[in-house]
Amino acid sequence: MPLKRRQFVFLSGIGGFSIALLNKIQSHSSDRNPNLNLVSQAQAIASEPILRFISLADTGTGAKGQYAVAQAMTQYHKQNIFDLAILAGDNIYNDGEIEKIGAVFERPYESLLKQGVKFRACLGNHDIRTANGDPQVKYPGFNMQGRYYTFRRDAVQFFALDTNNNADWKLQLPWLETELNRSDAPWKIVFGHHQIYSSGHYGENQKLIKDLTPLFQKYNVQLYINGHDHNYERTRALNGTTYLTCGAGAGVRPVGRSEWTEHSAEKLSFAAYEVYRDRIEISAIDTKNKVFDRGVVQL
Repeated sequence: MPLKRRQFVFLSGIGGFSIALLNKIQSHSSDRNPNLNLVSQAQAIASEPILRFISLADTGTGAKGQYAVAQAMTQYHKQNIFDLAILAGDNIYNDGEIEKIGAVFERPYESLLKQGVKFRACLGNHDIRTANGDPQVKYPGFNMQGRYYTFRRDAVQFFALDTNNNADWKLQLPWLETELNRSDAPWKIVFGHHQIYSSGHYGENQKLIKDLTPLFQKYNVQLYINGHDHNYERTRALNGTTYLTCGAGAGVRPVGRSEWTEHSAEKLSFAAYEVYRDRIEISAIDTKNKVFDRGVVQL
């Protein structure tokens, strides 16, 4: 259940007050029991996320909407440092022309790139219009290890998919099952460009529901991140998986609600994630730097 802002601030205040009080008590007791300082340090560490990252998609226009979202991302980074950004496809409009990379990627995100933020991309339907997306796969700034690939950050294993119509599903699906099966990461997050459950323009994707959701359920994938629909939408957990559409990285389209919808919005935005040992806290952030949705994915 999403935390309301007042609840979130209140709980955060309680946590800060408790830690301060505990530290005060320990400062008077440290001579008698130095190990109390170690307890305090451990508690402080436990309250910090083990990983912080963001996601966005349908970004590569080079227009003012993209720059507005990029500015909000930069502002968020100032207060909540992260070094990973998931780029869920349609990285270059309209036809995936790599010669536009300066205008649609390097300049909008220049500040974040200079501060060491690594973008990890997958291919969208617009990206494959030029050379089937191969120039983007080879572009160093997208950090792609192929048309589909996996990487791990601490307790989180990420799986990037090629969800396009011409994707090599005969090889990709067995690869995905093998990698999911061998992963011992507590958190498994899959991202691809195309929606699976959506209340936006494209709606439900029956092919991906058939091909992917049984694997998600079998191997405990907790989160799927996508774009394609130019809106924000977070679902409730469906057979253990939350579906997060973050395709409003440069423009928006109308979005409705479905039986699975926890929150949906037609706002230029990105999603921010704080990963803890037992949960992932999701925040949707608009171009006014306002959090307009909060959700929690439980382990």
